[in-house]
Amino acid sequence: MEETLNLLAVDLGAESGRTILGRLEGENLTLEEVNRFLNEPVYLGRHLYWDLPGLLREIKKGMRSAYQRAGSLNGIGVDTWGVDFGLLSASGELLGNPVHYRDSRTDGIMPRFFGKVPQAEVYRQTGIQMMPINTSCQLLALSEGHPELLECAASLLFIPGLLTYFLSGVKANDTTIASTSQLYNPVVQDWAFDLIKGLSLPRSLFAPLVQPGTVLGELTPDTAAELGMSAKVIAIGGHDTASAVAAIPATEDPFVYISCGTWSLIGTELREPLINARAQALNFTNEVGVDHRIRFLKNVIGLWLLQRCRQSWSKQGQDYDYAQLTQLAAAAEPWRTLIDPDAPEFLNPRDMVEAIRQFVEKTGQPVPDSPGAMVRCILESLALKYWWVVGRLEELTGARYHGIHMVGGGTKNELLCQLTADITGQPVLTGPIEATAIGNLLTQALALGKIADLEALRRIVRVSFPPRVYQPAAPDPNSNAAKQRFLQLLERENSATMN
Repeated sequence: MEETLNLLAVDLGAESGRTILGRLEGENLTLEEVNRFLNEPVYLGRHLYWDLPGLLREIKKGMRSAYQRAGSLNGIGVDTWGVDFGLLSASGELLGNPVHYRDSRTDGIMPRFFGKVPQAEVYRQTGIQMMPINTSCQLLALSEGHPELLECAASLLFIPGLLTYFLSGVKANDTTIASTSQLYNPVVQDWAFDLIKGLSLPRSLFAPLVQPGTVLGELTPDTAAELGMSAKVIAIGGHDTASAVAAIPATEDPFVYISCGTWSLIGTELREPLINARAQALNFTNEVGVDHRIRFLKNVIGLWLLQRCRQSWSKQGQDYDYAQLTQLAAAAEPWRTLIDPDAPEFLNPRDMVEAIRQFVEKTGQPVPDSPGAMVRCILESLALKYWWVVGRLEELTGARYHGIHMVGGGTKNELLCQLTADITGQPVLTGPIEATAIGNLLTQALALGKIADLEALRRIVRVSFPPRVYQPAAPDPNSNAAKQRFLQLLERENSATMN
């Protein structure tokens, strides 16, 4: 009987975090959720911050409980969202809580950014789509508003690196999380130091990077004593999407995927970056994956739209869970109202329901008159955006895809999965739901020498978590008409942005 490998994944999302205990025996991985907790940002004065101490407290609770359940822990890995960071002093002290990527400090930053470095040059060096949430924009805003913080800082760590630092005492950023920053060059596989210089950022902040699957070290003596345990701390694919893509159970090459959660990331896996004028014009991004792969993808605002609508309804005393909202949407009239999920007014409105109402009024469409109609509008619009992005992927790569791998929490929404199959005309293979945690856990096993390579990792995923398949329905005139309306909507939005 093979020895069981006990591993802990710390998986932090924009709404919540959890720790998941993985037990690997041979090629069979089982999961057990240990604890789940809210990840609630906090306004302090004018800025929106992550509660890093609170997150670390909950992570330690999960570590202690996992250790007690399993009797031992061989490894711990941390994955989170991208772009956000913390600064450390020369003595290793945190210089303030990390600022949330949705904070207003980067509002209107683009003209000033391009005044320092032309947009085409930024893309040539990084292959990353332009978004005001990028680390590059955040650091420029920080240098303008609070230059004293950069002057005091000795190092920069992204959120996974911050958390593993406070657990192990080792400062390290992995390549996957660094590549989300728009300060990493995927061609030379190092920081984009010319861009960093162009933005007048301190070069000293950007230390050498580590690869996913690097053992950083043991828990610090203080942490080990506090929790009564020992474990190795491992740098995995620290960007949650990198871990999720590593766990896609694909056998075909090339393949297309949708990592569906607060954001929807739609892409394919390449061996080399794809950086050209057309990719830039379409705002595609080249992020690094596990095993030196390139995640060539486009970020689309995802179930954030639904999450925020649910919050708006809750404030009005209408409390729905996601299953209820999906039921209501399934009963609503199809293809009545469409939105562009990536319209700027949806990035962080005070009231998402009102923002959608204003958008559809502006575009001359019927206003959704119930929660079911609103949710139907969101899910159909997401499926249409997925269809559009997959088409652009085929255009850019020259590949033809014959199925879509869909992973993440969004796969629990059966209506969205079926709409995606119907509108793309391709089978949608869903699962694993816990792809991010699974990729985290199995990359730890890779680091510990228990798995040979990425292909072996994906074989374990296929054996342990067989996918569910949604077959596309036959095309109907209404959905085909919706595609044309959606294209017109995108064209109108693009024209408005250009003007």
